[in-house]
Amino acid sequence: MDDLKKDEIWVGTEKFVPYLTAEVIQKRVAELGKQLSEEYKSKLPIFIGVLNGSFMFMADLLKNISINCEMDFFKLSSYGDTKISSGKVKLVKDLNADITDRHLIIVEDIVDSGLSIKYIEELIAEHKPASMKVASLLYKPDSLKYDVKIDYIGFEIPSKFVIGYGLDYAQKYRNLPSIYALSE
Repeated sequence: MDDLKKDEIWVGTEKFVPYLTAEVIQKRVAELGKQLSEEYKSKLPIFIGVLNGSFMFMADLLKNISINCEMDFFKLSSYGDTKISSGKVKLVKDLNADITDRHLIIVEDIVDSGLSIKYIEELIAEHKPASMKVASLLYKPDSLKYDVKIDYIGFEIPSKFVIGYGLDYAQKYRNLPSIYALSE
């Protein structure tokens, strides 16, 4: 574990360097929580995390929500153990909650191509929610390939491969409190 606390992290021959500190992340997550609490104060929203990546962001976001809310999770798969999406999304775990006529906030760790959000939009549409908005910790506008709207963005970032704070490389490094970017 000591290896995960250094100024750089090596994954094989690839070097990752600090990109967003835990303090910067927590400050922005608190701001998003306050904004969402205000905008949904007269509603009972359901926060829907997209596993596995969103679990840390979702937990911290909900700690900053000051209104009543519910939560549930989807589990999708599109990456496997690689750095590049397969281009196909597979539903691994569906929702348990009834989302008909409910206000949904989809919580993502990162939106790059938009494929997962597009898939979720199509999946959810048949349930006829009252509303659906998307909150993503990270957003890569230069990588977007699908016409999707991200309503709440933690940080816009360039098309870099990042790990930490829920984001993985072959299912590892999710437990880092900060986010690291692949060095150029």
